[in-house]
Amino acid sequence: MSTLWTPSGEYEPSGEEGATGAPTAPSDAATDTDDEYADVPPEVAEELRRVRAELAATPAADIVANHAVGLWQLAILHLTPDDVSPRLSEASLAIDAMAAIVEGLGERLGEHARALNDALAQLRLAFVQVQGRLRDESTAS
Repeated sequence: MSTLWTPSGEYEPSGEEGATGAPTAPSDAATDTDDEYADVPPEVAEELRRVRAELAATPAADIVANHAVGLWQLAILHLTPDDVSPRLSEASLAIDAMAAIVEGLGERLGEHARALNDALAQLRLAFVQVQGRLRDESTAS
């Protein structure tokens, strides 16, 4: 049987789901972080625990906003590649993914909402400008 990733580690469904179909509480072994890092050297395990605690202490809005910025960067890379013409379909996918996050979550992104909306608007404008330039170049030749 395959496992599922959960914030507290891998979870292997036992087939003992409740009436809602949701798994019952994980066993002690599934939440025991000492066993989770048994296959790595102690110093690496300690660093993994530290990073995990830091991640858990970071507001989710900050992490989601960081992912939205990553999608913005990905779109820019496809709009302005170094050695080939822009890849509009790839840029469009990254822009749409960013929009799904930013517009879908709106004010739930807290202090990041306005800046991400502005970045998304600028990115869409850049896309249209690059698309128009490519169209002009293709009709000129």
